Formats: sequence, C-alpha cells, structure tokens
Amino acid sequence: MLALQKMQPGAGFELRQIPEISTLSPDEVLVRVRATGICGTDLHIAAWTPGYESMQSAMPVTLGHEFAGTIVAVGANVDHGMVGMNVTARPSVLCGTCAACRAGDEDNCTGRRGIGIGRNGAFASHVAVPEANCVPLPSGLDFEIAALTEPMTVCAEAVDTGEVATGDRVLVLGPGFIGQGIALFCEAAGASEIVICGHNDGPRLATLNAIGFKNTVDTAGSSLRDALASYLERGGFDVVIEATGAPHVVPEALSCLKKRGIMVIAGIHPRPASVDLTVLVRNHQQLRGSYRSPLATWGRVVDYLAANQQRVRGLITHRFDLGDAAKGFDLAQSKTASKVVIQHPQD
Repeated sequence: MLALQKMQPGAGFELRQIPEISTLSPDEVLVRVRATGICGTDLHIAAWTPGYESMQSAMPVTLGHEFAGTIVAVGANVDHGMVGMNVTARPSVLCGTCAACRAGDEDNCTGRRGIGIGRNGAFASHVAVPEANCVPLPSGLDFEIAALTEPMTVCAEAVDTGEVATGDRVLVLGPGFIGQGIALFCEAAGASEIVICGHNDGPRLATLNAIGFKNTVDTAGSSLRDALASYLERGGFDVVIEATGAPHVVPEALSCLKKRGIMVIAGIHPRPASVDLTVLVRNHQQLRGSYRSPLATWGRVVDYLAANQQRVRGLITHRFDLGDAAKGFDLAQSKTASKVVIQHPQD
C-alpha cells in the first residue's frame, strides 16, 4: 500500500509502497482509512523542527494522526462485532507499564507513543490501532468531519483550560485551524465577544468570517495593541488564547489581558518567550499551558461535530488524494489553507 513516511532525521518525507498490514496484535484493530487531516505536528515533523528527536527510533514511520475510517479486521482479544464500525482514534497510545498507567491515571502516562509519530499512522490506506483508542462515530457523521476530532479536542481543551464562561470577552491569537476551532468552542461556552487576530492572514480570517465570526483583525503593519484599540477601550479581555506558535506575541498579548485574567498558551513554540513576571504578578494574571485533552472530552467533541457538520465543513479548505500529499503539505504550510484533508478512495 502507498504510505507517506518519515524515513530519517532531517527535512522531508517520502511517498512509498510498503507491505499491507497482515497481522494484528491481540488488542488491535485494523482501520480502513477514509480521511486524514494534515496537522501542524505533521508540518513540524516534515520540516524536522526541534522536539521530535524521540521518533527516530521508529523510522521509517508512516505519518498521520488525525483520521477516521472503518474497522475491517480485529485482533484475537477484540470483539468481532466491531468489524464494520466507523471510528476515529485517540493518537496517544499508553505504555501500560509506567507508574501512572499502573495507577489507572491514563492522562499522565509517561511512556506514551503517538500514532503517526512513534508508530505507523494514517497517511496510508490502512492503520493498526489499539482497540482501546477507538472512538465510535455516530451514524451520519461524514468521515472528513470525523477526521477533525483530534485537533478539535485540542481546541476544546484550550477553551476548558481558559475556563471560558458565559459573557466572557475572549481574544484568540492565530486564525489557523486550531484558532478557528477555539473560536467555535468559545462560542459554545457562551462567550459574549470573540475577537480573532492574525498577521497577513486574509484567507484564514475570511474563512472565519464565512462561518459567522465577524470580529476578525489583521495586525499586518500594526502592533497588536494598536490593532485592537477599539476593543481595548472597553478594557482587557477576560481570556486570551494563543494559537500562533510565535513567541514574540506572548508579552504583548498579556498586555491585552485584564487584571486577574487567564492567558492560555496552545501554540507549539520553537524557542522561549520573554515574559515580564513582575507585571504578571502585580496584575494577578494566570498563564496556563494547554495540550492534550482527557478522554472525556472526545465524546463531547464528536457530538459537537455531528451537530454542526456543515459549519465545520467550512474549515476544510483543500482536499487531496494521498498521491498528491506533497501539494497538501505545501498548502498547509502557507497561510492560504485552514484545514487540508487527504481523502482515501471509497470501496
């Protein structure tokens, strides 16, 4: 089968033919992949930015961890009745042996391996995943929408971490897919005002406008505070959620936060950010990191996607076949695309 693989450390990836999956571990299932999203993590791995050195031991490894498909075979310990079930999957595979796993504290496993990072992923026609990682999909949920579940759980976790509540004014920094999903979950949480900022981000801000978010700001040619002047006249924001991955944004973003406000960092940053801790302390502000969501969030996100399919579909701006994955990666790296999905042929 054709697979997109990371072959060795350094920039790049390779589309190559690999053997079909012929055997499963007792607790695994085989998923026929229908749709796979290109994620920021995939872009970092392709560019080989710092932070992914641990995956070298798994190379060559098939990339792709945002996906949905149909179970077509099961391991010896898995109920055969799961064959034919449509699923997505949590990409974080537990080690089962660390102290947290032995204590039943799955969210704090220290030996986890990521599907598409530490073990083969879903930029291929089939992927083997642990049955325990599978999340069933409701009838009628399109595969391309279901493939967005994992990144949307990241968005929901950022909003939960910020404790966004009814009536809050929220500033979202970064109009890429994660920022877009954060805006949707801020809305669902009851925020009274959601302002989304980008920098030279016309196409992605237009995508947000098209799905109903009118308070969008492009900071090109201006400082963040100047671009937000009309909003800041009414005071700082209750919550600021950063999804840019740009360290220089952090200090000025904190200046847009009200006293006792919460700022959430959801972006992955290539270098440290500089923060004036004295100002943070005197303003009694909180700076919180947000990353992987707990298991309980997945069902909530699947339900949200099923109830809002057409609106969420507006975030998928480009679709490619696996053979054209390089084109998809190039677009995903630009500020033209919101979400790029690799589609796999139906039987």
